[in-house]
Amino acid sequence: MGYTHLSIIERSKLEILQQQGKSSRAIAKELGRHPSTICRELKREVSVEAYQAEQAQSAYQDRRKASVSTSKWCNDLAASLEEKLQATWSPEQISERFRTDGLSTVSFKTIYRWIYE
Repeated sequence: MGYTHLSIIERSKLEILQQQGKSSRAIAKELGRHPSTICRELKREVSVEAYQAEQAQSAYQDRRKASVSTSKWCNDLAASLEEKLQATWSPEQISERFRTDGLSTVSFKTIYRWIYE
């Protein structure tokens, strides 16, 4: 069974069920989730007031955005790659030279993908 993130609909249901005074286990059963998922979600969104679905969804989206690493690819890097390729360097040579010179490391596989595009 795969893992899926809570949706805004599930968070809304969670908010309503918690306001009704249901336990974490009862909420989990109602939503078809594991009780620890519900407990973690409620713990994660501790606020002055009760659980709020919209705030929780917004915080979730912010965490997701923050978890994605930024790309190293830029126009300067592309120009440098193009220059090396015109000089008949192989992607493996380019990758290793960038690594040894302390520049942005780009795997040779990424360079090949760039070439084939």
